[in-house]
Amino acid sequence: MFNNLKIVSLFSGAGGLDLGFHKSGFQTIWANEFDNTIWETYEYNFPNVKLDKRSIIDIPSSEIPDSIGIIGGPPCQSWSEAGAGRGIKDKRGQLFYEYIRILKEKKPLFFLAENVPGILLPRHKEAFQNILKEFKSLDYNVSYFLLNANHYGVPQDRKRVIIVGYHKSMEKSFIPPQEIIPTPVLKDAIFDLKDVKPAKDKNYTNGDENLFIANHEYMNGGFSTIFMSRNRVRSWNEPSFTIQAGGRHAPIHPQAPKMLFIEQDKRVFVPGKEGLYRRLSVRECARIQTFPDTFIFKYKNISDGYKMVGNAVPVEFAKHLANTIYLDLKEYFNTQYNDKNKELAYTNNLSR
Repeated sequence: MFNNLKIVSLFSGAGGLDLGFHKSGFQTIWANEFDNTIWETYEYNFPNVKLDKRSIIDIPSSEIPDSIGIIGGPPCQSWSEAGAGRGIKDKRGQLFYEYIRILKEKKPLFFLAENVPGILLPRHKEAFQNILKEFKSLDYNVSYFLLNANHYGVPQDRKRVIIVGYHKSMEKSFIPPQEIIPTPVLKDAIFDLKDVKPAKDKNYTNGDENLFIANHEYMNGGFSTIFMSRNRVRSWNEPSFTIQAGGRHAPIHPQAPKMLFIEQDKRVFVPGKEGLYRRLSVRECARIQTFPDTFIFKYKNISDGYKMVGNAVPVEFAKHLANTIYLDLKEYFNTQYNDKNKELAYTNNLSR
């Protein structure tokens, strides 16, 4: 049974969480993603996984295969600190309950859900506590933590809420893995990347065959006053700012000097150095999200590339979380095996 570590992936996106779990020894057997701009990327990189393209609302639990675990991050826009923050009142926020519906019927040994820090804001407290209560009512020991992916091998500051449930039969609760020191920085991730290209007109892709490395192209266009309201440059020896799900707000490449402060909510590029200020490329963002270069993002418009990369769970972060779950499952199955052997030995002694 322990060698049969099959998992189901919900709200899969491009598959950062899936890839991290694969690196730890798990195998995704079924995934769900409703956004049609992501399908080609997921199927290209996970050719052996069945991808269900329907809305999760329309999928009966009976059509989802049994598995040892369920992973996935319900859409986070509803809980974002930067957005409207409607939370559970938003239809996207309510997708948490579809996750719970499937858990209730499939009863895997564990589940993992990922979301943005905004879900912990006071205005969402009641809704978040209700979600945790629902999880616990399904016979899971549930724990949640606010973790920074930079502490787990990812060269960016990226805080996320991780919710993990272990079925009560495991008699254990998830505890995050030990943090990794030293933490990686931008130089570790993208220093060797060269020959970057701007996207074509209207931000259409150059096509991978025309690039130094797949997806190594950046978005054109001006910078909004919101973007210019604060520094967007991190140096080579610092971790990146959070990679967001949009090219317009991609961080600036560290070749540029940090932006100059003019007044509150207003900064400018250093005069005479304007040519150094460009957005990170899709591939640079993917490197910072710890995707390998063999992972190819498929898109026609470069904005879809940034969206897929930015919405993903960093692969190394996912791998470290999965490693901990793997070891906890191994301990559980070893205990089960030893208990059965003890019971068998006891029975044999009685029969003598």
